Amino acid sequence: MIYENVEIIDAGAEGMAVGKINEKIVFVPFVVPGDVIDVQITRKKKKFLEGKAIHFHHYSSKRIEPHCSHFGLCGGCRWQSMKYEEQLYYKQKQVFDSFTRIGKIENPVILPILPSPKTRYYRNKLDYTFSNHRWLTADDQHDGEETSNTNALGFHVPQFFDKVVDIHECFHMKDPSNAIRTAARKYALDHALTFYDVRIWQGFLRNLIIRNTEAGGLMVILVVRNRDEQLMPMLEHLAGQFPEITSLFYVINPKQNDTIYDLEFNLFKGDPFITETMPPFLAGGKEIEFRIGPASFFQTNSFQAKNLYRIAAELSMFKGGELVYDLYTGTGTIANYIAPYVKKVVGIDSVAAAIADAETNSTINHISNTIFFAGEAEKILLPEFIVSQGRPDIIITDPPRNGMHEKVVGTIMEVGPEKVVYISCNPATQARDIAILSNRYTMETCQPVDMFPHTQHVENIALLKLRD
Repeated sequence: MIYENVEIIDAGAEGMAVGKINEKIVFVPFVVPGDVIDVQITRKKKKFLEGKAIHFHHYSSKRIEPHCSHFGLCGGCRWQSMKYEEQLYYKQKQVFDSFTRIGKIENPVILPILPSPKTRYYRNKLDYTFSNHRWLTADDQHDGEETSNTNALGFHVPQFFDKVVDIHECFHMKDPSNAIRTAARKYALDHALTFYDVRIWQGFLRNLIIRNTEAGGLMVILVVRNRDEQLMPMLEHLAGQFPEITSLFYVINPKQNDTIYDLEFNLFKGDPFITETMPPFLAGGKEIEFRIGPASFFQTNSFQAKNLYRIAAELSMFKGGELVYDLYTGTGTIANYIAPYVKKVVGIDSVAAAIADAETNSTINHISNTIFFAGEAEKILLPEFIVSQGRPDIIITDPPRNGMHEKVVGTIMEVGPEKVVYISCNPATQARDIAILSNRYTMETCQPVDMFPHTQHVENIALLKLRD
């Protein structure tokens, strides 16, 4: 079914834009508020519709020409056709809507969103997929010679678990990222290596992961299904062609899923880690060094990570004698960053490898007032743990997209630290948790941070204070 002259009125969740058809919401990707389009309905639900733009009657003044040739297929940068200042507006609006609609907070104090200093080449990690189910464009389908090769190395097509866009240039990460991906694809095709088929769980090559740091580290991880005789020659080829690679790993993943963090990372050549540095929170302080292993989490936008942690520390307003709990600490980035300015930091994370990295990062920076625990926060934060480690003065929490476990929220309210600094990559679940915490806490302010330009994602830091 096709509806004509539908005006796009808002930018919605998951990178979709919003229109209305007979008072019913319709979600459409790759369009901009202010566009007037014809919509072909692709999905009908009781409360909403989904569709795609098949014709433009009017282009929005908020629109710009996308800089990437893969825009409209790859789902990674759905807002790329929107002016950057407009992206910031809708991200700020997303935070406001979450706190007023979900959090039920009247007139929340939301500071102006902090733009990213870079809108291209800002990522320090990319994860490419090898697939023998390349997404075929309209041009491909008219080219028999082209469609005889269905291998691809790139990103998944949204809503298609088995289809991958063959990426030729990505503006997310600085060179030599594009050159490494291109060389890996060419070597695989020249040597007739099989690309993975997710439908039948067969094929040699599975993933290519590239990480870098501003300090000059460059890590490449090749993920394969089995130890084929072609593995070592391909690794030798990449190492020889790109001597700037400082860490080269491979992972054997025979499983029927893409999770590799429970597998062994095998160092083929170079160092077992790359290094990133973080400036001190206060002038005259010491720069913090972070070792990033192949399984380590580090904020994907290094430039904004420095701002994110600085803001979290500023909102905490440390006096020097605080006991701080850092929940979902990951590799202890925040814990080690704030440790010089407080009495003690207790870090908790469910990933044992991340905790090992956190301890290493404390050691190399000569930080002695941190202690880390591996396990799920809701299982660790028990009364006996609070007694043994001490009641926290401040809790800093940075949970995954689904927010904090309800038991963790309950424990925070029971323990009652003076301040909670809540960092979130999902304002909706953040607002949900804060709505519960509002029984004892007042949200004083929050600071949105744009970590991912050209996407719908926004990071947000909220300061909560215990009521008298």
